[in-house]
Amino acid sequence: MLDGRRRVAIEAVRPEIDGGRFPIKRVLGETVTVEADVFTDGHDSLDCVLLYRKKDRAGWLEAPLRPIGNDRWRGAFRPEGLGLHIYTIEGWVDRFRTWRNDLIKRVEAGQWTQADILIGAALVEEAAARATPEDAARLSGWALRLRSAQSDAPALALDEDLAALVFRYPDRRLAVRYDKELRVIVDREKARFSAWYEVFPRSCAPEPGRHGTFADCAARLPYIAGMGFDVLYLPPIHPIGHLNRKGRNNAPSASEDDLGSPWAVGGPSGGHKSIDPRLGTLADFHALMERARQHGLEIALDLAFQCTPDHPYVKEHPEWFRHRPDGSIQYAENPPKKYEDIYPIDFETDDWQALWEELRSVVLFWVEQGVRIFRVDNPHTKPFAFWEWLISSVETQHPEVIFLAEAFTRPGPMYRLAKLGFSQSYTYFAWRNTKQEITEYFTQLTKTEVREYFRPNLWPNTPDILPEYLQIGGRPAFLIRLVLAATLGASYGIYGPAFELCENTPRQPGSEEYLDSEKYEIRHRDLNAPWSLKEFIARMNAIRRENPALHQDWNLHFHQVDNPVLLCYSKASEDLSSVVLVIVNLDFRHAQSGWLDLDLDRLGLDNELSYQAHDLLSGGRYLWQGRKNFVQLDPQEQPAHVLRLRRRIRTERDFDYYL
Repeated sequence: MLDGRRRVAIEAVRPEIDGGRFPIKRVLGETVTVEADVFTDGHDSLDCVLLYRKKDRAGWLEAPLRPIGNDRWRGAFRPEGLGLHIYTIEGWVDRFRTWRNDLIKRVEAGQWTQADILIGAALVEEAAARATPEDAARLSGWALRLRSAQSDAPALALDEDLAALVFRYPDRRLAVRYDKELRVIVDREKARFSAWYEVFPRSCAPEPGRHGTFADCAARLPYIAGMGFDVLYLPPIHPIGHLNRKGRNNAPSASEDDLGSPWAVGGPSGGHKSIDPRLGTLADFHALMERARQHGLEIALDLAFQCTPDHPYVKEHPEWFRHRPDGSIQYAENPPKKYEDIYPIDFETDDWQALWEELRSVVLFWVEQGVRIFRVDNPHTKPFAFWEWLISSVETQHPEVIFLAEAFTRPGPMYRLAKLGFSQSYTYFAWRNTKQEITEYFTQLTKTEVREYFRPNLWPNTPDILPEYLQIGGRPAFLIRLVLAATLGASYGIYGPAFELCENTPRQPGSEEYLDSEKYEIRHRDLNAPWSLKEFIARMNAIRRENPALHQDWNLHFHQVDNPVLLCYSKASEDLSSVVLVIVNLDFRHAQSGWLDLDLDRLGLDNELSYQAHDLLSGGRYLWQGRKNFVQLDPQEQPAHVLRLRRRIRTERDFDYYL
């Protein structure tokens, strides 16, 4: 029943996603800053707190909310572990604070009376009734002194120690709690900061023409780790179907020696819980995982919920697939493209509950094998409700599991998947090339509500995407896109060795598909080719690891440059101990120059003092001062500056150094 004595209103709580329907995201160690409008009728003073707890915790923890002006309050808390946490707000009219504020005004106006002091004494006695025995005795003694005080009563009543003691025991009988319990999912740090490398194990054999194995992939780990990556993503490792198998370059029919696409999952030797025998055994996979761990790499597996015509599910559960009028099963299509080697799963089947349980068992099977990262293929083609249920149920048992959504689709479905629980998401980065495109897109990702639930993972290429920029820009274009991906985003990835070897030949003009795509055949490459970017990539990943400013997304800030093809942006740690400024020449053909106009406040720099700009790519050091500084970048030599800024420190002995 409504209690009309409860007078506090709580509105406009942030962060709150779609009225509290979806959780926000954080990683372990990050704080959650919460704001809200909290007010009441009249002129009474308020107090309010931020309540939070881990979902399975019985009682609430509290953090104070502080007024920041115009009835807006702000507070923060740090979640205590991985998994789901809950937060809300509680506010109340604070009678003692109201009395104290009024008394201050009365005293300043010379209008206080003994009655005013007695009202305060009564409030102190009420606080004593709520206090611990020790503090209750102190408060009761204070109340007695107030009742007997004379000319010194105002000073006694307004004593700061008294106020601090009373505020410790507020009267919250008529407190109002916000009508929603909001949620935050807390992930491990790799959900926010990671460097991915995609490789096809079957192409890892050292000699041309042989099908690679997990052991061959393990032998390549020093090469991959040497470039500084920490996540090794493997396309599907399951048996590949034979029926309707695609040939090289996605040919409609295959020859006897064609391998088919790894995303055509399922064959005579098993389905999603099995391994392609040509790669090895489950024991070989465990050995690969252990070797990867020794090299600082974590294995990410592809989760492709689709089947070939000879997948065991087709015989065991034909009801899980959509049938055509002639009784045949409908294969996948994206007109004019046809994928006769893949049967989509029918999530509208009457047997949907058993289907959901089986697909979850696939994820849990690989979790039992030690996998904690999944890259999910085309999640936007499966029901939203399914993903919300699956991710929630898996993370309830295993909160350390990370899901990356490969959803190159419209913004609405892409963001919805992130809200539903995907830890990271592919982005439109591959097609954002101009200064305006990049600035607008990344401002949306880092400065709007989107950042609360959508964690970007930037990929300049994938086995399916060879952007036109890379096709026509040659080696400089690859360098430019690598710098952008590695510094604009805290998480990024490349499909290798295609990327570091600058492979840029499309299947046909106007296509984003690779010629001789590795999706359909084994590729053998010279990893030591003189044009390889492996050393440059290793340097960029070292820069990322060594500079905490690059471990975040929200701290991205764009600066002005008077040249439309020069892009300048910075990232700084909260304490300004790590400040990185990046200038990129987006023109892969010509040298470009221009004047920077830096926002020095964002960089923690003094306009009157010089500062050092240390280029972490070339090793060069520049002494700059003020907002305006000149740069020139030649894409054939060095298309970007990645500068660590060190501010000038002047000592008492007039000896300067740069911190």
